Amino acid sequence: MRAVTRAHISTGSPAADFSLALLQEFHRLGVKDAVLSPGSRSQGLALALAEFDRANLIDLQVRIDERTSGFTALGLAIETGQPALVVTTSGTAVANLLPAVLEASHSSVPMLVLSSDRPAELRGTGGNQTTWQPGIFGRFVRHSIDVGAPGGQAGEPSLAIAIAREAYEAAVGIHSGRPGPVHVNLQFREPLSASVPDLVPNPLAFAGEQPETSEVVIGEPSPGTVTLDDHLRASHAAAGGLQPAPLELARGPRTIVIAGHGAGRAAEQLAHEGGWPLVAEPSSGSRFGRNLVVAYRELLNDPDFGGRVERAIVFGHPTLSREVPILSLREGVETIVVTPDADAHFQAAEQFARASADAGDNVDPRAVFRRRAVTDDAIGLYNPGHRVSRFASSVTVATDPTAGGASPEGRDAPDDRDWLRLWVLASRAIVASQLDEVAPPNPDDARSPDIAVRRDYRLAELAALRAPITRRVLALALWQATWPHDRLVLGASRLIRDLDRVVPGKNIRVHSNRGLAGIDGTIATAIGIALASQRGADSVGVTRLLLGDLTLLHDVGSMLLGVGERRPRIQLVVANDGGGTIFDTLEVADTANRAAFDRVMFTPQSVDIASLAKAYGWAYSIVSTRTDLDSALTAQVTVPAIVEVRLPR
Repeated sequence: MRAVTRAHISTGSPAADFSLALLQEFHRLGVKDAVLSPGSRSQGLALALAEFDRANLIDLQVRIDERTSGFTALGLAIETGQPALVVTTSGTAVANLLPAVLEASHSSVPMLVLSSDRPAELRGTGGNQTTWQPGIFGRFVRHSIDVGAPGGQAGEPSLAIAIAREAYEAAVGIHSGRPGPVHVNLQFREPLSASVPDLVPNPLAFAGEQPETSEVVIGEPSPGTVTLDDHLRASHAAAGGLQPAPLELARGPRTIVIAGHGAGRAAEQLAHEGGWPLVAEPSSGSRFGRNLVVAYRELLNDPDFGGRVERAIVFGHPTLSREVPILSLREGVETIVVTPDADAHFQAAEQFARASADAGDNVDPRAVFRRRAVTDDAIGLYNPGHRVSRFASSVTVATDPTAGGASPEGRDAPDDRDWLRLWVLASRAIVASQLDEVAPPNPDDARSPDIAVRRDYRLAELAALRAPITRRVLALALWQATWPHDRLVLGASRLIRDLDRVVPGKNIRVHSNRGLAGIDGTIATAIGIALASQRGADSVGVTRLLLGDLTLLHDVGSMLLGVGERRPRIQLVVANDGGGTIFDTLEVADTANRAAFDRVMFTPQSVDIASLAKAYGWAYSIVSTRTDLDSALTAQVTVPAIVEVRLPR
């Protein structure tokens, strides 16, 4: 157990004092970023954050639109793994954060929402910019705290510290195993602000003042004390107890490993250890390695491949195809979902069962867990059709072929290497057949001793460079231009699916908002990722965002970067096909009245994107051939830029 001394001063504004103490503790806990939208009620927090930013303690971004602020904070947290603060004034300002909060909740990204509010006695009185803010985000926050207006009483700084810890621990999932958004609603009375003293590099003291101090005990939990685990960034599976032994997987059943969004490297490692085919979406973090199967849609639909699968091991959140969830619904397929949440939720079920036993009831914790997994969407477990066989926090391949389960009776266990080879070779053949339109000539032909072969190579290369750009050409070019020091962000449009169908394995950082897979906030998210990944004078790399025209227009306000705000190295690669062509791929396109379909689903647009870029102060270029595209993607990027690629519908 240890004691930590905090320094507090009085500025003459209880709102400002409380804000300073709160920010001190957030900084000490590791919060590095904040995004602020201006307002009157939040002025104490805003001015304090400006000083923390000036002192290089918390990096502050200012955005006039709260929806932009929320998604910028989301992007910062996606890149850093640490929650960013989102600060708003009262009223509709808070409500505008809901889309970002929903995405953070469903994708388990930490976020700390600090909303300013009128004092409680003004609720229900019709006061200006006053509504019922506590609980405004419902079940989609991990924790919600409504803080009464500070009045300058002794002990309020210590309360601010405790609130910061409570909020932070909930946001990073220390006790629940599930990171996500947390809402801290802060009531403030006038005076709302005061002159903020200069902060010295030591965030626990202020220059030129003799502060009041308080001692906060960090150690074993006790009433009124919020415990800080020194190993905050340890595995979520360790939350609430010791990490259990991994689930052992027998080698018998014909197995595939599926890596959805956010799966991480564990999926590729398991596929490698087991010798099993790997299905990995672009934003999974596992789309690399020799086990990768790119043409998984076609193979899962093939009875000789997908029809023979007996076990699917799922990591992350698959969202890009219908074939993956359909596989889990099929009779005879054992589906195991690997999620760090599993142990935390099962422990909660065990606690419920123990409490029931104390009350004289006999409750099976496994039944409680299954009921929670089916009925509580907030748990967020991937469970298509509620047919998942089991959930596990971690898995490993059994060294004993008979351990962890047995092969189906009446069938010899297949050789995993043969099973893998069939999938990989078939996938390569399918992808090669689909890339004829974009494949460059064989480089070996350039060195052929035959003059005619070398001539044909040059002609074919020139034709490929001059050929019009297709969606797949665009996807491959962007993939090839991205390196480990870069970041690639994919909008929730048709293009991410086109890219998923053709790009090979490559160990690069790819992000996408796949929690709810909406198009809102895409630009703001990418800017947040860019800002976080380009921190420091020696940072290198470019963030590229591949998005459709409607995704651009939906979040165009996020292109506004205020005077004096950081301007990251970012390229928005806009595939402009005049509307929402993703709907052209749905069955409704074949049955609906064409005029009605175009109006209410395709939603055609003819916005001049060049003028849009100019209005927001972004660089702009338009490309129409592969040569132009390659030049744009390899050119040095020093300012925010748009690269427009016009595509046919």
